[in-house]
Amino acid sequence: MIEFDKVNKWFGQHHVLRDIDLKVEAGEQVVICGPSGSGKSTLIRLVNRLEAHEEGRLTVDGIVVDDNGKSIEAIRRKVGMVFQQFNLFPHLSVLENLTLAPVWVNGIAKKDAEAQAMQQLERVHIAEQAHKYPLQLSGGQQQRVAIARALCLAPRILLFDEPTSALDPEMIKEVLDVMSELAAQGITMLCVTHEMGFARSVANRVIFMDDGQIIEEAPPADFFDNPQSTRLQEFLSKIL
Repeated sequence: MIEFDKVNKWFGQHHVLRDIDLKVEAGEQVVICGPSGSGKSTLIRLVNRLEAHEEGRLTVDGIVVDDNGKSIEAIRRKVGMVFQQFNLFPHLSVLENLTLAPVWVNGIAKKDAEAQAMQQLERVHIAEQAHKYPLQLSGGQQQRVAIARALCLAPRILLFDEPTSALDPEMIKEVLDVMSELAAQGITMLCVTHEMGFARSVANRVIFMDDGQIIEEAPPADFFDNPQSTRLQEFLSKIL
């Protein structure tokens, strides 16, 4: 579903990603962790071309990710993304936030878009808030709305960029529960997170990054209970 082949990325003189080789299969849930500045968020932003790589080859669902506008548009129809900040339009209701892209980008009739939006809001257990505005909701509720918005475009892949980092501790569980339900439904997920309990219970594979490189990757049991690299051992000793 996603394949990185010797992918490199720079920001000016800073070599952010170094020879990334990574394959994500359809229906797989992959969690990426590592210290701040290790390149985690940049890596997933390459998948839907929010950032461009300079070297190597990246393919998403058989489409080469490059500067071709039609290719980028096709990829973004397949890939949904949930950010740290919710990025909801405060002047639009929850329902309007969810129907905006389907109506104006995909040309779906408003009535059909609203029906689809309500289905996704039910999926993330927040349908009763459809006619409220984002600022009337808690942080956890707003993030669930953001997940529902991503699902409205029927993506084959969901990217999560530290989706709980802006939440109060008591709101984190409700978002992780929704993500766990989506994983159980077989959606391909690539998630950057520091929530190691989520990684252990939901991921098929956990990846550790440092200094722009993939240092280690393994199924959760091996990753947490038998880390091979000294750097991962140090990292886990500080967060577990």
